[in-house]
Amino acid sequence: MLTLGKLPIDFLKTCITLKGAPDARVLIGPRFGEDCAVLDLGSQYLITKTDPVTFATEEVGWYAVHVNANDVATMGARPCWFQACLLFPPGITEEAVRRVFAQIDAASKELGIAVTGGHTEVTNAVTQPVVIGDMHGVVDKDRLVTSGGARPDDVVVMTKTAGIEGTSILAAEKAAALRPHLDESLRQEALLLRRVPGISVVKEALLAADHGATALHDPTEGGIAMGLYELATASSVGLTLDVDLIPILPVTRTICRVFNLNPLGLISSGTLLLTIPPDQWPRLSKAFQVQGIMAQAIGRVRPEGGIAAFAGGKPIPFAYSETDELAKVL
Repeated sequence: MLTLGKLPIDFLKTCITLKGAPDARVLIGPRFGEDCAVLDLGSQYLITKTDPVTFATEEVGWYAVHVNANDVATMGARPCWFQACLLFPPGITEEAVRRVFAQIDAASKELGIAVTGGHTEVTNAVTQPVVIGDMHGVVDKDRLVTSGGARPDDVVVMTKTAGIEGTSILAAEKAAALRPHLDESLRQEALLLRRVPGISVVKEALLAADHGATALHDPTEGGIAMGLYELATASSVGLTLDVDLIPILPVTRTICRVFNLNPLGLISSGTLLLTIPPDQWPRLSKAFQVQGIMAQAIGRVRPEGGIAAFAGGKPIPFAYSETDELAKVL
């Protein structure tokens, strides 16, 4: 029996070998650790991405645009076109449906993205609104970045903090359970994380691509821990990490403590993972500072596989899971 969340890694790897008809224009198709497809259009590459939003119920349309745009941007491409399959449960009101359309419109305008169509239906298959997004963008061939480009001795960098999206979702969906443990001002702080620092990584991903990043990855389900494993696996390298350097907000730690969750396994849209040569990192770090983007070097890439994690200078186990911590409470 399968559990909530992503498919088990080994099972997923067998499923994605089923790729349909061969096509020489497909540069990157289904591949573990890569979140987008890359299609050769001649002078440019077309980047395509599909991702649903199933955890959140508030602002589900807004979330869908941002999480899909993030993955396109981590290929070095500017997101351009969005369409979605919108599934609504029976009994939903016209006002609620229109609200999701308005969220998609607003988020797309924020990022300069055109909405190109999609599909909408009311169905017994869902009990809450589900938005399955499809984002396209283009990138010049010499600017393509993937999750699989990390090289030994590269610096491993993360922006912002761990669990941004998950913290905001739990503050919204579990307000009653949090009330005895979290005063309202802190809960509001957690709610606002979706906006400030925000769940978009488009700006920092394109900036990192401009400054020589060798690999970019957007950690979503499974959080920072799963994202680092996916990046390492896609690049066929290992990572040495100083876990003490991974930023985690106090409000995230508090909420995770209430529900007995690992903040490093909490869905982390809004955080960007990247690798970059050591001599290029100071220039990118300065560019991030100018833009007000918090970023922290948390480790190095090594040629040997696996993740070697340290805390207080001592080796520690580093657990990652395809099942997000949110699945324990939502």
